[in-house]
Formats: sequence, C-alpha cells, structure tokens
Amino acid sequence: MMETDNYKRLRDLMVQTQLVPRGIKDERVLAAMRKVPRHLFVPDFIRHSAYDDMALPIGDDQTISQPYMVAVMTELLELKGDERVLEVGTGSGYQAAVLGELAREVYTIERFASLAEAARNRLIDLGYQNVYAVVGDGTKGLEDKAPFDSIIITAAAPKIPDPLINQLKDGGIIVAPVGERFSQVLIKGKKEKGILAEEYHTPCVFVPLVGEYGWKG
Repeated sequence: MMETDNYKRLRDLMVQTQLVPRGIKDERVLAAMRKVPRHLFVPDFIRHSAYDDMALPIGDDQTISQPYMVAVMTELLELKGDERVLEVGTGSGYQAAVLGELAREVYTIERFASLAEAARNRLIDLGYQNVYAVVGDGTKGLEDKAPFDSIIITAAAPKIPDPLINQLKDGGIIVAPVGERFSQVLIKGKKEKGILAEEYHTPCVFVPLVGEYGWKG
C-alpha cells in the first residue's frame, strides 16, 4: 500500500510539475495521466525513473515517450470519449492505456512481436478491455478496422503515410512527429473533404517509423 501511495504521489507530482506548467489543459487528459501507472510500463531496473521528465528505454532500441509528449499528443487528438482510435507504434503500451481511458476503442500496431505481446498482456492485466494490440507494419494502418476517428503515430515519419490518411474519417484528426530521422516537428492534421490540413506544433525527437511507407530500416 505504501508503494502504491508513493507512485500515486509521483503521478500527481508529474502532472503538476511537468504537464500543467507546459500548457496541458484538457482535464480528461490530465486525469488519465494521473491514473495510468507508468511505472508498470517500464523495465524493473528503471522503475525508479518512471515519472521523470524523460523518455526511457524499453528494449529493441525502442522507448516509452516522455510524459509531456504523451500528454501533448493526446490533447491534440481532442478525444471526447466515443472515438475509435488507431495508434501506430505500441511500444510498452503506455500511450495506448492513456488512450484507452479517453476513447471507446483503441487499436495499436507494433512491428516487434515481443513488445506487442508484452504490451497486450500488460494491458489485459490492468483491465483495458477496449485496447487491442496487434503485430504488423503500422505504416499500412489497419484497413479491416478502418475508418478511424483519430490516428496517432508514436514514431518519427518522413511524412504521414498515405494509407493512414486514407483510413482516417473525414473530420478526423491525426497526430504525428514528422521530419528527419533525428529531428521532427509534431504535426496535427485534420481531414476535410479528403484533404489533410496540417498545423505545426512542438519540435521533438522520436525513434524512426520503419515500414513500407516510413523509413526503410
């Protein structure tokens, strides 16, 4: 119980010191960040750093994103609660869990089978019955579950893949880090009459999005 209380305190501190001062205002997003136990999504040997203001390694040269970046990308999606969301890049499953608190259904794709399986088991253990983790090339999307109200890409894309734009509903929002392999800008795109209108937000650095419509390796 003391350990649980300590992690809750650290989550509250994370929200108050890392998210609110940087402009995260959506109360639903802040509540989700307070609730989801990030320490259960990182390897045991770095669990003490789970609520620090940084990305952390999770294996296979992948990372769990910085809490602020998770919050800002989630806020940009403007989720109201009834959406079907696609996430490209499951990683640890943390972002998917946050989305699971805020949307009706979440489908998340991971190219590393080991990460996808671990995330799936973790999400099931935590009671997320509305989050579905699959293995595949996320740059191709998930056509059999499309169209999606919202799409989030949690890896660096040279451009937003066309299949993902095609699988986004008209009026839907896609959020992605776009740019070079080692330097990107967070883009929010809203699809209107088949065309994606883009807004540019914060600079960022993500691991590369590898796949047929992303980086080649």
